[in-house]
Amino acid sequence: MSNWNFSNPLWLYGLLAIPIAAVIMGILRSKRMNHYAYSQIEGTGQYWFAALKNYTGILSWMAVGSICIALARPQTSQVIQQPSQNLGIDMMLALDISASMLAKDLKPNRLEALKEVATDFVIRRNMDRIGLVIYAGESYSPVPLTTDHSLLNEQIRSLEYDMLDGGTAIGMGLSTAANRLAESTAKSKIIILLTDGENNVGLVDPIQAGELCASLGIKVYTIGLGSNGIASMPVGINPNTKEFIYRPVQVTIDEELLKRIADMTSGQYFRATDRESLENIYDVIDGLEKSEIEGFQFYRYDEHYSIFVCIAIALIACELLLNFIILKSAF
Repeated sequence: MSNWNFSNPLWLYGLLAIPIAAVIMGILRSKRMNHYAYSQIEGTGQYWFAALKNYTGILSWMAVGSICIALARPQTSQVIQQPSQNLGIDMMLALDISASMLAKDLKPNRLEALKEVATDFVIRRNMDRIGLVIYAGESYSPVPLTTDHSLLNEQIRSLEYDMLDGGTAIGMGLSTAANRLAESTAKSKIIILLTDGENNVGLVDPIQAGELCASLGIKVYTIGLGSNGIASMPVGINPNTKEFIYRPVQVTIDEELLKRIADMTSGQYFRATDRESLENIYDVIDGLEKSEIEGFQFYRYDEHYSIFVCIAIALIACELLLNFIILKSAF
C-alpha cells in the first residue's frame, strides 16, 4: 500500500502566509491607485470583461501556493518487506486425492471443495514457505517448499483423482511430507494431513511415519473429511457413458489413527463433515500457526513535485496570456 507524505513539510506553512500577503498587497496597491467615481458602468460595454484584470493576480498567488507544495516534496512511499525465511513457518499440505474424494457430501464433491479451501488458505499464508504432497495408493510431491504461492495454487487447482494409483496410503503421504521438511531450518515445521478414509495400501506404516515426524520436530494437524453416516460415493463406471455410478455408502474414517498421529506430534485432529466445517478448520489452523515476521524493510519513494511545478508554470502562463494578450494591460 502507498502512503502520501511530504519530505519538507515546513514549506507548507507558506500556504498559510499567502492569504495574509495577498491582503497586505491589496491594501498597499489600493493606496497607490487613483479612483474615479462613475454614476453607472452599464454603458461602458462589457464591464465584466474589463473588471477581470482586477482578479488575474489570484493566478499568481495560486502559482506561489503550488510552488510551496512542490518545495515540500510530495511523495508516495511503499514498504517492501523481505522476511527472514528461517523465522517463519515451513508447511506441507498432504492431500488425499483417492477416488473416494469424489463423494458428493461436500458440494460439488470433496476434492473440488478441498481445492477451493486449500487455495484460499495458501493465499493467507503469504509469509510462509509451503509445499504440496498428494497421495492415494502411492505418494508424490509436485511442489517442494516454496514462496511461489501462485505456482502452488495452480498445482492444487489442477489436482484430479486419477493422477495416482488407487487406494489410501496415509503412511506414505505423511512420510513424503516429512522428508520434504527434514532439511528445513525454519522455527516451526507443520504438516496438514487430510484424508477421507483408512490406510489400506503402502509400504510405510502411518504410526512409523508419525514417529518420524515427532523425531524431526514436525507438528502434524490431521483432518478427517466426510459426513457422519452415509455419503453418495463413486462405486464404478458406466461402460456406455463412461461416467461414475454413485451409490450411498457408509463413511469410514480411521479417526483413532489420525488422533494418535496428531497427539504424538503435538498437533490436533479435526473432523470436517461439510464445506463450512472444512473452512473453519483451516481458519483455526491459520490462527494457531502465526509467523513471526522479522527481516528487512525497504522503502520505495516516488516523487510528485514535478506535477505542482507544471501547475505553477501553467498558472503563470495563463496570467500572462490574460494580461498581455486578451486584456492588453500590464500588471
